[in-house]
Amino acid sequence: MAAQTPLVRFRQDRFAIGFWVDPPLDERADERYAEIAAAHFNLVLALFAPTSQQDQARVLELCARHDLRAIIACRGPEPAACVDGPACWGYALQDEPGTGDFPGLRQRVAALRAARPGRLAYINLYPGYADAEQQLGAPSYAEYVRRFVAEVDVDVLSMDHYPLFTPDSDGRDGYCADLAVMRQHALARGIPFWNFFNAMPYGPHTDPTEAQLRWQIFASLAYGARGVLYFCYYTPAGAEFPKGGAIIRRDGTRTRHYAQASRLNQAVACLGPTLMQLTSTAVLRLGPQDEPAAVLAGSPLRAIARAAVDPPHDYLIGVFRHADGRRAVLLMNYRFAFSAWPTVQFDAAPEQVVEICPQTGREVALRDDSPDMDGIQISLDAGEGRLFLLP
Repeated sequence: MAAQTPLVRFRQDRFAIGFWVDPPLDERADERYAEIAAAHFNLVLALFAPTSQQDQARVLELCARHDLRAIIACRGPEPAACVDGPACWGYALQDEPGTGDFPGLRQRVAALRAARPGRLAYINLYPGYADAEQQLGAPSYAEYVRRFVAEVDVDVLSMDHYPLFTPDSDGRDGYCADLAVMRQHALARGIPFWNFFNAMPYGPHTDPTEAQLRWQIFASLAYGARGVLYFCYYTPAGAEFPKGGAIIRRDGTRTRHYAQASRLNQAVACLGPTLMQLTSTAVLRLGPQDEPAAVLAGSPLRAIARAAVDPPHDYLIGVFRHADGRRAVLLMNYRFAFSAWPTVQFDAAPEQVVEICPQTGREVALRDDSPDMDGIQISLDAGEGRLFLLP
């Protein structure tokens, strides 16, 4: 009996920086895709503008020209007929399925994997605040994600969650709770996870500041995400979005979010090659009421202290193992309205600690941001995280 040829699964080769709602495929398409690349995006979910296979082929040509990757819609019942090309990462099958959709999705994933080896069958999940009965089809978000992973057999986990940042409603802890669920099941399955975050005003959501965008991105990184996706890039039409205000307006001009995304994406792109080598081992939350020694026990950080003038401790800490055996720690300022300036003690000598530079991606010597003070001071902007490697 001849041995069966093993199926080639999708392998993510770069940290994904993408978005929802692609720009029009008009006479300015090449300029628009150059603009995407200039803002340090590297993934286009081309699910809206292409309305035919000819359009999809044009998207793949544009992406190849500008060193972008694309996920396009799987059109028609036969996956072997899907448009393909070197810039194609895969095909979107469904957005926000419920558990009742899982059996059919498993069949479609298997058929696509057989017809297009190495391509991603992309499915994006609901957030934890979706209605358990009407949307999730499961009693809890953890059960919903568990069933999806067990029943559908995907190569990437993805979800969307848009936390509220209003004076009377703070959705950050819920965002982190969903990231924790994604992290748990991605690690158990040995696959990466991505997540969408909010970049525009709509419904009850205020227009995010740059610090709030930064907070959403670095919280995802602290939990071990290997992809961050903006909602939205091109401003969608419809009654749900009367303010507009995505990264690009419907008239094709840039909002302030374009420059913000460009700055943030450049830092993520520089950290990306190292992030792709990391496996999450713990996520720690050091809140204002917590005793640092108790929270940090067993982590690469021995102590965190502060000057009396600074706000109380408020940090999210991602702990990782590097593929080469080193340890890594991402220290993130959990506040989005204040900077932080902690005094940090690592469990290794300062000369043995390096930082991944967010401007170059290189390993650089640990810098004391306040050498006139005792100990090592780490300056963190609102919502910012910094990534360190230790022996």
